[in-house]
Amino acid sequence: MKNVALIFAGGTGRRLSSGAIPKQFLILSGKPVIIHTLEYFQLNERTDSICVVCLKDKIDELRLLAARYDISKISMIVPGGATGQESIFNGLRALYESQHNTRDTLVMIHDGVRPLINQTLINDCIDCARTYGNAITVTNAIETIMTTDGGDNISEVIDRSRARLVRAPQCFFLNDIYGAHLKAQAEGYTDAIDSATLMRHYGHTLYTVNGPAENIKITTASDYYMARAIMDARENSQIFGL
Repeated sequence: MKNVALIFAGGTGRRLSSGAIPKQFLILSGKPVIIHTLEYFQLNERTDSICVVCLKDKIDELRLLAARYDISKISMIVPGGATGQESIFNGLRALYESQHNTRDTLVMIHDGVRPLINQTLINDCIDCARTYGNAITVTNAIETIMTTDGGDNISEVIDRSRARLVRAPQCFFLNDIYGAHLKAQAEGYTDAIDSATLMRHYGHTLYTVNGPAENIKITTASDYYMARAIMDARENSQIFGL
């Protein structure tokens, strides 16, 4: 049995307006965002290895950062594709070709720009996926959610008690998620929002794991400043025993 982290770090950060620096390489509390994320899987005793999907022209920089911060579990760094779905497939294909037992290899797909996870969440996802076949990190919706008719008119109010925000890690057995991607390619299904959406599209029942509310994805400038505030609060609590 192997548990492998597949970290997606292929975004360019256009929505963050971070200039020439992709958001995963921005400095947050003294380290690049991607390093904060990788360290959780590096320190997790049940994670056997890490595969990173990275912008092609940033691979050398990532290798240097990994060496500097002792991220020794990285087994491969794979160039990303034109879309998020294609980039994830590139990583899955590399893992599939490198694993001897693809049926029992668990893949934890996680965003490189989602650095506010914790060890409990990683372990809960592994336990859930090994028991039920997959694990999707979620958090409760705390505001009212409505759908529209495509314009300005509200068409439906969602029952908030049943609504969940889908996040990461998202964990699947390698055979299952790789097979779903192959089907998607054969059918021209190229716009899946995330791995959970893709797997549900192909008939898989999905199982949830509740994660911390602060497990946000750094997509916009406000996300970055929120993550920085949360990390500052964590550091202060350790220093002052709060």
